[in-house]
Amino acid sequence: MFKKIKDKEVDISSLNQILHTSKKILNIGYAIAIVALITLFTYLLKEWKILGYIKEFIITISPIFIGFIIAWLLEPQVNWLEKKKLPRIISCILVYIAFIGLILLICYLFIPTFMNQLKDFIREIPSIFNNLTDFVSNFINRFDNGGLIQADNVKEQIINYFNEFSVSITSDLPKHIYNIGKSIVNGGINFILGLMIGFYLLYDFKKVNIYIHSLLPKKWKDGYTELVNRINTSLRSYVQGVLLIMVLVFLTQTIGLTIAGLDAPMLFALFCAVTDIIPYFGPYIGAIPAVIVGFTTSPITGVCVIIAILIVQLLENNFYQPLIMGHTMKLHPVTIMLGLLIFQHFFGIIGMVIATPVIACFKVFFTFFNEKYELVEKITGNSDEEIAKEIEKEL
Repeated sequence: MFKKIKDKEVDISSLNQILHTSKKILNIGYAIAIVALITLFTYLLKEWKILGYIKEFIITISPIFIGFIIAWLLEPQVNWLEKKKLPRIISCILVYIAFIGLILLICYLFIPTFMNQLKDFIREIPSIFNNLTDFVSNFINRFDNGGLIQADNVKEQIINYFNEFSVSITSDLPKHIYNIGKSIVNGGINFILGLMIGFYLLYDFKKVNIYIHSLLPKKWKDGYTELVNRINTSLRSYVQGVLLIMVLVFLTQTIGLTIAGLDAPMLFALFCAVTDIIPYFGPYIGAIPAVIVGFTTSPITGVCVIIAILIVQLLENNFYQPLIMGHTMKLHPVTIMLGLLIFQHFFGIIGMVIATPVIACFKVFFTFFNEKYELVEKITGNSDEEIAKEIEKEL
């Protein structure tokens, strides 16, 4: 009744090829799914104009938002002190004293020098524009030997543009200084309120989490706890790593630009550190103003500025990122690049800043629900765990 099937030899090379192809297909599908979700999410935000309401809401409750971020970042330190048998209130006070002390130390060390350099840079703005105008004129003259372009018209348009821009900056300077000062004062008040709110949130952080956990149905409780832990671990490590890298980039870039002879090196170093938040594109965005001002000072200064920026980037790529970040986000570069382009299209520079952590959250959600509901297996008919095990065996 039963026919006996003879064993056939398995072609190992074909099996390896199939496994590798399956892995590539899964990776492509995984990337497409993440990009599709991000695109849908950003499209809905734009079409429903939710982002504008969110922006106004965040501005209104910014002290609460700042307090939550502070409490969220400092909670691991408080939990560590609690494990050392310290009461939570004492742990919160000690962590807050250290945090505020660090902020005051940074302000004491850098704010006076930064303000002096900012004043000097503002006074040098007219001469910088004059030097930039001369540099552009000389550049056009060098490449106009064949008369292929109307150099005089181009130079006239560029000079008029620079002159108008310089005059507008100079005439509106008091207004800009007033607005900047007003923003700094308002931001300082919101930050102080955020510190106060953050202390109370930090003390009750566990209670809030327990309260939310108690409101959920029983079948969701374990999943909620696991999902929150994954998101906290991924995002907190990323945010803390980014802040530390920003500090290191700021310090090393300040030293490098000072040695290069650039005016107001701390100002440009701060800009480089802030734009460094944006993966891949950030370092180039931050380098452009410093390089331009460097070449308007002198060609030697411009070259030295480029060398200083390249050295800092080498330090970041080969030491800061591997040691501090490691593989925290575990995101493919192509996925990050696509996310940056999509978020930049919808939200501009702010979108590029928040793109990576948002993508990381999407990945955590996707991975979590894939483990719970086996989404990849239902779509492809193959278990990604089984494929991974087979690939590990063959490799």
